[in-house]
Amino acid sequence: MIYLLEDDSGIRNFVTYALNNSGFDTEGFELPSVFWKAMQENKPDLILLDIMLPEEDGLSILRKVRADTSTAKLPVIMLSAKDTEYDKVEGLDSGADDYVSKPFGIMELLSRIKALLRRTTETVQEKNGLSAGNLVIYPSKHEVIADGTKISLTLKEYELLLWLVRNKGEVYSRDTLLQKIWGYDFSGESRTVDVHIRTLRSKLGNCGDIIKTIRGVGYKAEDTEIDKKNI
Repeated sequence: MIYLLEDDSGIRNFVTYALNNSGFDTEGFELPSVFWKAMQENKPDLILLDIMLPEEDGLSILRKVRADTSTAKLPVIMLSAKDTEYDKVEGLDSGADDYVSKPFGIMELLSRIKALLRRTTETVQEKNGLSAGNLVIYPSKHEVIADGTKISLTLKEYELLLWLVRNKGEVYSRDTLLQKIWGYDFSGESRTVDVHIRTLRSKLGNCGDIIKTIRGVGYKAEDTEIDKKNI
């Protein structure tokens, strides 16, 4: 559910119509008082918030949303005709996740909404742990648990494993992994990747099976039946 607080009826009706037709359940509000009443009854997944409003300005509303523990993490995109750098910085510093200046294209707004919801979902998932087979990574704690046991990894081993698990199912060449993890691109050093993969598999024990070698291409991580130890 998306809540749109916008006093301009033309913009409100157009955006609500467009978002609903794009698969997003959207409810528009003209007044902050009606918006707050709806917030008490049901929390949305994202808020689109105009700045210049009757009764109460959008920045004040944003600060209240961020101050309330039940809504502090809600994604908020500011919509405003105030498009100076100062206005944008003020909105972002007040807690907005994004700032869209009027007039805006609906396709751009849709893209920004999808990107913000995607980032929010990924953040929640990572907080709960990224998993592959019986391996779980907790990025916020920098912890790796394999078969219920905490595993000690070097920084590059951890970053390599995290990259593969975050992008589970995707195949990456040695050169790509060198660039992503080590920050340089030199095929003569591809053995560095092989050595770290071999060490990772050893340290992870049975969970090392989640790292698959794609012959002639590179590596990927995937779920596997790691409990079948005799296979």
